Amino acid sequence: MASASFHHEKVCVMDASGRLGSTLVERLLERGYIVHAAVQGHVDDLKLNGVPTEREKKLKVFHADPFDYQSITDALKGCSGLFYAFEPPQDHPAYDEYMVEVEVRAAHNVVEACARTETIDKVVFTSSATAVLWRDNNSQSLASDLDEHHWSDVNFCRKFKLWHALSKTVAEKTAWELAMDRDINMVSINGGLLMEPHLSITHPYLKGAAEMYECGTFVTVDLQFLVDAHICVFEDVSSYGRYLCFNHAITNHEDAIHLARLLTPYSPSPPPSYEEANMIIQQRLSNKKLTKVMVDFESELLLED
Repeated sequence: MASASFHHEKVCVMDASGRLGSTLVERLLERGYIVHAAVQGHVDDLKLNGVPTEREKKLKVFHADPFDYQSITDALKGCSGLFYAFEPPQDHPAYDEYMVEVEVRAAHNVVEACARTETIDKVVFTSSATAVLWRDNNSQSLASDLDEHHWSDVNFCRKFKLWHALSKTVAEKTAWELAMDRDINMVSINGGLLMEPHLSITHPYLKGAAEMYECGTFVTVDLQFLVDAHICVFEDVSSYGRYLCFNHAITNHEDAIHLARLLTPYSPSPPPSYEEANMIIQQRLSNKKLTKVMVDFESELLLED
């Protein structure tokens, strides 16, 4: 784990106006970082929950459009690290085939800007578990777990219109190819479904939810765990590659019903059959790699408390 001096570095969070981004900004300020918060819209779009005045002095807010190269480089100036998460443009929030091209172009622009920013030492790229789990199950053994070494099959995603998965897969692959070509120190966090108060059944991650559940690959992550994972892999100088990030797997009927009630609170749930009520799905996604590096980080958090 990095030394305490690490916490006084200057880092950029993009897009800071999203739920993940804004919470990352708060946690990084809390840990002593100087933060460049880059938002796609107006700088007033950044909503923070009562950041103390002394911490506000370490915060600078930028407008950074991922399709405006100069605005990206302005936000990165002087920063040693970048936390990057893609948020769909407000004028086109839905995931469809067009969004694949948009997200890929944004990823390319941001990583290229990092390559041309001499102070950048590390990039934490936010991806998704959907860039890992989708494939034709008839084409491989179901006996083996899926982990960070696996990628969703882009042809499979396109065939079944899994646009979120396709977008995340192609954008992450584009980022990795460019990072390796430009010799950028990058790690990615492939998060499960982010559990948040306004989560609804229309969330693009949920396309194919029933199939994910049946295959044992339906995983979720709490916001604080996701944020801590980002900071952990940034501060850990030995971190590398991809990290599957989740802290709950939907593996039984009770969990599935609970999630369904959160997503559709006014829809009655059908009574389960005896077989459904007692069925346990074998979890097929492994997050052992992240768990290993989080042990020391969580111990450090306990000492700070």
